[in-house]
Amino acid sequence: MHHQEKPPEDNLTELMEFVFLGFADMPHLQWFLFGLFLIIYIIILMSNGTIFLITKMDPALQSPMYFFLANFSFLEICYVSATIPRMLMNLGTQRRRISLVACATQMCFALMFGGTECLPLAVMAYDRYVAICNPLHYPLVMNLRVCIQLVTGSWTIRIPVMIELTYQIFSLPFCGSKQINHFFCDIPPILKLTCGDTFVNETLVYIVAVLFVVVPFLLILGSYSKIISIILKLPSDTSRAKAFSTCSSRLMVVLLFFGSAIITYLRPNTSHSEETDKVLSLFYTILTPMFNPMIYSLRNKDVIMALRKLLSK
Repeated sequence: MHHQEKPPEDNLTELMEFVFLGFADMPHLQWFLFGLFLIIYIIILMSNGTIFLITKMDPALQSPMYFFLANFSFLEICYVSATIPRMLMNLGTQRRRISLVACATQMCFALMFGGTECLPLAVMAYDRYVAICNPLHYPLVMNLRVCIQLVTGSWTIRIPVMIELTYQIFSLPFCGSKQINHFFCDIPPILKLTCGDTFVNETLVYIVAVLFVVVPFLLILGSYSKIISIILKLPSDTSRAKAFSTCSSRLMVVLLFFGSAIITYLRPNTSHSEETDKVLSLFYTILTPMFNPMIYSLRNKDVIMALRKLLSK
C-alpha cells in the first residue's frame, strides 16, 4: 500500500502537466528506438487493418471465428494508437511533457482498449472450444445474434469501469515529482506520484484486474485444456501435430499478454520496479499486438487465400 504522509497545504502542487522519462536514460538510442517503434507501429496497423478488411470483404470469411477476429484486429489498432503515437512524438521531439488531462485521457483509452482485448481473447477461445468439442451444436450456439451480443458486451461492460477507475486515480492529490518513469500514463507510475493513502485505489485496481484480466485468462486456459484433450484423441499423428502447433502458438501469445499484465497490475506495490514495469509494458502494449496477426490469421489457409485474392485484384 502506497501511504505517503500528506505534506503541508502550501507544499502541495496542483500539477497541470507531467514529464515522461521514457527512454531518456538511453540518449544515444533515441532515433534508433524511434525508427524501431515506428516500423512496429506501421506493421501493427497494416497487418491488423488488412485482416479487418479481408474479413469484411471476402464471402468465405463470414463465420463467427472471423467476425471475432475482425473485432479483435480493430481493437488492436485502437489499443496501440492510444500509446505508441505519443511515445513516438516524445522520442522524435524530446518534448516529453503531457498535461494532466491528456495523461488521464491516455490512461482511460489504454485501459479501455487493453482491457477490452482480454474479453475478446476469451470469446475467441470459447468459439474454438465449441467448434472443436461440440461441432454439431456450433451453428446453434455461435449464431450471429450471440456473436453480436458477445462483442457488444465486451465493449459496454469495460468502458464505464475504466472511466470510473481513471477518475478515481486522477482525483487523488499529486505532489512532489512530476516525472513519470514510463513511456505512457499507466496506473503504477501515476500512483507513485500521488500523496496520501492510496489503499482504496489500489484495492480497486486489484478487483478490476482480477475481473477483467485473471477471469478471462482462466476461461482461456479452460477452453484450451478441453481443446487439447480432444486433440490427443485424434487418430492421425499429422493432424495432432498441426493442431498442437496452432494451439501452442496461440497459448504462447496469450501467456505473454496476460502474464505481463497480471504481473504489472497484481504485484504488491512495494515490489514494483519502475524499470521492470517498463519492460513488461512493452510486451502487452507493443510485442503481442505485433505477433497476434501472425498467430491468429497469417497461418490460416483461408486468410492467406483471401489475401491473395485481394492482392490479385
